[in-house]
Amino acid sequence: MRYHWLHRFKRLIPQIIILSTCCSLLVTLLGCEAFVRKFTRKPKKKEAREEIVLMPEVYSPSDIPVEDRYRSYFVFWQSWQDELISALSSQESHKKRISCLDEAIKNLESFKPLLYEEKQKDLDTYLGRLRSLKGEIVQDIYGTNSAKHKKKAESLKRGILRDFSYPEVKGHLR
Repeated sequence: MRYHWLHRFKRLIPQIIILSTCCSLLVTLLGCEAFVRKFTRKPKKKEAREEIVLMPEVYSPSDIPVEDRYRSYFVFWQSWQDELISALSSQESHKKRISCLDEAIKNLESFKPLLYEEKQKDLDTYLGRLRSLKGEIVQDIYGTNSAKHKKKAESLKRGILRDFSYPEVKGHLR
């Protein structure tokens, strides 16, 4: 009889091992949290960033004083004229020379309406000379007369600086 109990216990040992393994596996998988929460992928946290909204402000020309507009156009013309002179002295492309001259003419024309008629007529002579210089540069595709064009551009610059610098036209602005 003693052996009968031992024999019965030997049969129960695999069942006990399987049952204890299943219980420990179940406890390990479930843990403290719910099963669903433990094995679901957690969403990535997005950084809270404020979106920057830029509203462009449009200034009308009447908001800016005439003196400031004249000075800015004059400085723009001067920088483009200097760029033209440096393009003529170096071997810059033909297109670069023409674009510099176009910008210089555009800026001269921009400050023309800011002047009284007597100064506008003086400015028209310089504009005509700049346009004729442009015609010569357009014709000179290979830049064979660059030195001559450079001298004309420097002469025009000196004349415009002499006649249309701000102290000279301060009394002739609208």
